[in-house]
Amino acid sequence: MANNNIGPKRLVVGAHYGLKDWLAQRVTAVIMVVFTVVLAAVYLAFGNPSYEGWSGLFANQWMKILTFLTILSLLFHAWIGVRDIWMDYVKPMAVRLVLQVLTILWLVGCAGYAAQILWRV
Repeated sequence: MANNNIGPKRLVVGAHYGLKDWLAQRVTAVIMVVFTVVLAAVYLAFGNPSYEGWSGLFANQWMKILTFLTILSLLFHAWIGVRDIWMDYVKPMAVRLVLQVLTILWLVGCAGYAAQILWRV
C-alpha cells in the first residue's frame, strides 16, 4: 500500500500559525498606518517642527497612548516576521530556541524603553 499524502486524508503537520499570523501582520500594519496619518495630519494642521511643538503634542495623554499602541504593534509585527525567519532558516531546534528567546528579550526591552521615553515627556 502506497503512502498517499495527497487529498483530504493527508497528514497535516506544522504549527498552524498561518491565518492568525497573516491577520496579526495586517492589523498591526493598519495601526501603524493610522498613527502615521494622525501624526501627518497633526503636523500639517499645526506645523510646529520645534522641540516645543513636538513636546506639546506628545504631552497629550491620547498621543502617548496612540504612540505606545503603535510601538507595541510594531514590536509584535517584528516578532512575527523574525520568528518566521528563525523557523524557516534555522534548523537546529536549540539554536532556534535561543534566537527566539533573545529576540523576545530584545523586543520586551524595547517596549520598556519606549514606555520610559513616552511617559518622561
